[in-house]
Amino acid sequence: MKIGFLGLGQMGAGMAANLAKAGHDVTVYNRSSGKADALLALGAAFAKTPAEACAGEAVFTMVADDKALEALSFGEHGIIAGLAKNAIHISASTISVALADKLTEAHAKAGQRFISAPVFGRPEAAAAAKLFVVAAGPAATLADCAPLFAAIAQRTFILGEKPAAANLVKLSGNFMIASVIETLGEAMALVSKGGVDLHAYLDMLTSTLFAAPVYKTYGNLIAGNKFEPAGFAAPLGQKDIRLTLAAAENLNVPMPVASLLRDRFLTLLANGGENSDWSAIGKLAARDSGQA
Repeated sequence: MKIGFLGLGQMGAGMAANLAKAGHDVTVYNRSSGKADALLALGAAFAKTPAEACAGEAVFTMVADDKALEALSFGEHGIIAGLAKNAIHISASTISVALADKLTEAHAKAGQRFISAPVFGRPEAAAAAKLFVVAAGPAATLADCAPLFAAIAQRTFILGEKPAAANLVKLSGNFMIASVIETLGEAMALVSKGGVDLHAYLDMLTSTLFAAPVYKTYGNLIAGNKFEPAGFAAPLGQKDIRLTLAAAENLNVPMPVASLLRDRFLTLLANGGENSDWSAIGKLAARDSGQA
């Protein structure tokens, strides 16, 4: 397929590369053009504006937040202005439910198609085409996108015909990951202060009842104080919890743990953690207990 890809950060660069390696005709756009060099070597073309990357059958977006996606989507040189009738905007970004609804309506008005397809996985998974795609939108549109998902992911989960459903599920998943990081941090601070080796403790956890990738990945980061360079930056984690709480408020769902996580991220950011991985909230408990 002829596709565009907008947003070449740590996640987007790997995704776009795998689309090109799978034989798709890829045109990329990024505010910093230097990030496209590796993709150009794979045969991708570079667009000077978002609209120029929208000449094909579909365009992916993988950007940091609502503000960035709105800037790409609307305006004289944006996606909606450049995308052909019946072409597809595939939003892989972690955005608000409200923006997903807004984009669904705007693309329908323009005679275009829109689906949400956020992903689970860190940059190394994106590079290895081992992401998990969580997709929602009209069934026929999702079927048209199946070859694209196959190029970037090990599995795709379909969650209904309303695009925003995928964004809600993605936010809920990131809330659960952050909850694991916080509880791991608290438990590890407890046993560490009691004289237990953290790596031995983590081996016991992940070899028994907690043998899940999330415990292994984030437990190792916490035990090893490996928070830079960030695979997923702390400000993005704070943003995701904020969006989770906004969705919860709109649906009248109390989420007291999410409120706690919001404050943990704000504490981290207030103490110079802007460049840290979001897993650095897992060291706050050790600091609070006088260990760091």
